Amino acid sequence: MKYYAIIVAGGSGSRMQSDIAKQFLLLEGLPVLMHTIKAFSECSLIPHILLVLNIDLHKYWEELCLQHSFNIQHEVVSGGSQRFHSVKNGLKAIKGKGIVAVHDAVRPLVSAELISKSYQVAEETGNCVVGVTPTDSVRRISEGGKSEALSRNELALIQTPQTFDIDLLKKAYQTPFRNDFTDDASVVEYSGVSINLIEGERQNIKITYPEDLEIASILMKKTKKAPL
Repeated sequence: MKYYAIIVAGGSGSRMQSDIAKQFLLLEGLPVLMHTIKAFSECSLIPHILLVLNIDLHKYWEELCLQHSFNIQHEVVSGGSQRFHSVKNGLKAIKGKGIVAVHDAVRPLVSAELISKSYQVAEETGNCVVGVTPTDSVRRISEGGKSEALSRNELALIQTPQTFDIDLLKKAYQTPFRNDFTDDASVVEYSGVSINLIEGERQNIKITYPEDLEIASILMKKTKKAPL
């Protein structure tokens, strides 16, 4: 069986209050994206890594790789206008059958163990999506401004990787783009396939706001993540 990873790196720095796209911000001295690629390179199944990146940033990424002596093997693919189109471009670059994990570039703390488990479950069942139960109380807000409590035990905060049989995911991505496609699981579910959910990791946070970098740095030091 062949394994692939599509790392989606199309985010900007708007919510980070930075002119630099968040995947390039430094975390413990290295761009966030490099930590993410390293996590997949440490997976025992040795996936082929495809980095989907805006074509205007390809040269900048090459320069960063030289600057940080980053030599983990990966293939760079041009991104699309939305995440949906970027993933579709990544899928087009994959020839043949296998299992593919789609992962946010700004989730650098995902463990190699969770990545491996995602591949194994997807190989057995066709798909695997990771998520964690909310720790805060949650409420649904209606259009009129009213709200009602929901049971957090019936909810999951969805993370990545989201892992699929390649043929299944390619078939799902043949449908036209919809605004309610927020991730790969929603695209696959729209095609009529049930999603298999497994427990994710609390430390698998998404770098979105400035304070997330500080949290990630603390978590990285705590887990003694090895330097590149």
